[in-house]
Amino acid sequence: MPKSRIRKKDDFTPPPSAKQTSIKLSSGRSWVAPLMLTMFLIGLAWIVCFYVTEGDLPIKSMGNWNIVAGFGFIAVGFGVSTQWK
Repeated sequence: MPKSRIRKKDDFTPPPSAKQTSIKLSSGRSWVAPLMLTMFLIGLAWIVCFYVTEGDLPIKSMGNWNIVAGFGFIAVGFGVSTQWK
């Protein structure tokens, strides 16, 4: 049986090096993280203050709706977090 021809592969030559591209990480939304954390902390402080003072603070006339207000601040913090890149 005849022997098949052996194909010789060309030597590997690396592609020319491309220019290094710098990635800009700053997207101009540096306000998002501080505002998000501030909303979380205000909401947490609101709820803790309500429980520690047994309903006298922060707003006595709101009664148990103070819990809703505290969780509202926390929800706003989560809403702001969607803007984070």
